[in-house]
Order: sequence, then C-alpha cells, then structure tokens
Amino acid sequence: MTFVGFSPRQASAGIGLRHAHYSEFLKEKQPVLWLEVHAENFLNFDTPAFHILEKLREDYPISLHGVNLSLGSSDGIDDDHVRRVKALIDRINPFLVSDHLSWGRIDGYYLNDLLPIPYTSEALSIFESTITRIQDIFEHPLLIENPSSYLQYKISEMEEVDFLTTLVHRTGSGILLDINNIYVSCSNHGWDANVYLKAIPPAKVKEIHVAGHSLQGTMRIDDHGGPICQDVWDLYQKSINLFGPVPTLIE
Repeated sequence: MTFVGFSPRQASAGIGLRHAHYSEFLKEKQPVLWLEVHAENFLNFDTPAFHILEKLREDYPISLHGVNLSLGSSDGIDDDHVRRVKALIDRINPFLVSDHLSWGRIDGYYLNDLLPIPYTSEALSIFESTITRIQDIFEHPLLIENPSSYLQYKISEMEEVDFLTTLVHRTGSGILLDINNIYVSCSNHGWDANVYLKAIPPAKVKEIHVAGHSLQGTMRIDDHGGPICQDVWDLYQKSINLFGPVPTLIE
C-alpha cells in the first residue's frame, strides 16, 4: 500500500493507538500522520479490534511495535509467536516494525515485563542470532528500542549505547530511539545524555519516541503517566539536529 505524501524519513508526528481512541478515529479523520500499535494486541484476526485496525490502516501508515519478541532471551525465538507476528505484518503492511533491547521469556514462560540485560559479548551474540532469524522470517528490517533502566550489571563489558550500535551494524537492523528512555536511564545511572546521543549512527535512526515519566525518590520511572518534561523536549531537539527528520511518536 502506498501512502501519498508520506515518507518514513519526514519529521511527522504519530500517536500510539489505544482502545480509547477508536471511536474518534472511526468517526472522522484525525490530524495525525501515522499510528503505532502494539503487535500483541492484534494477533487474533477475528476480533473487533483487528477489524478496526484494518479499516484505519487505509488512512494511516502503521508502525508495528512488539513487546514480546524477547530478543535477549537465551531460549532463542518462540517460533509460534514470531510467525503470528509475521502473519500480522503480511495483513497490515506496516512501514516500521520494532521491539526492545530486553528480554522477557524463559523456559517457555513470559514474564510480562521488559527486563534488562548485561551488556556482554555473550548477550550480543544472542541478540545477533535472534534478530537475524526474526528478520529472515519477517522479510522486514527490525528496529531496536533502547530501554529505560533502573539497574546495571557488574559483569557488563561495554556501555549500553556501544552495545546497541554494534548490534544494529552487525544485523542490519535500525534503531527506535526513545528520547525519554535516554533521559531516564542517564539520570538514574549518571550517564551523559549528550554523549549517548552523539554515539548513535544517524542513518540507523528510523523512529523516535518521546513520553512523560515520574520521579520516585531519586529514581526516574518511565511510566508515561504525565506530560513530557522540558528536559526531554530539549533532548529531542538535539536529536533532530543530529539525525534530521525522523517520524516521532508521542506516547
């Protein structure tokens, strides 16, 4: 499907489509250029939600955002889940497909969270193998989102940004750069957000997220529970200066 006037490299604004938005979007065209949906909410094609998505994709390009591919799991891929997501890709033809630099599955059990990983050469090999297999199945490049983090592993061998950039170069994948997550993680760990941004290869950044977060004691939590703070907007401006026009999602 071709969307006239839309380019994945233009600085266009999208929103995450949620159930509360359905009635307004069905009623009339909304002033957003694209929508992002969580893949796992639409894997059953015989549901009202999926039929709404099929209808909306006629008017809005779709970015498909996964939360359960568990790219960092030492178990490898869940073949059934990956093939269900592939079927969804074939049905809705998203212009972007993404998941996270995290893991959330072990011994066949899903843990319902985006869990952190140690940044080691062993973990890098696991991610590389998994992403390569998934991209072969999807026949579509995958974007990897940088996480928000609240702890670090003593056994890590490299910085998060170096792990991420090495990974996308090795696999041919891209980056979904979450500006709020950079701000949260850098604040929590004492990293320099400007150094993080400058280490990202501009050509790899295909989508940007911005969102709100909360401060709980001395820890910043990525909860999307409030307005986007000025510091995150300032970091977003720096990212646009570095990476040029990139589709941006307001979470």
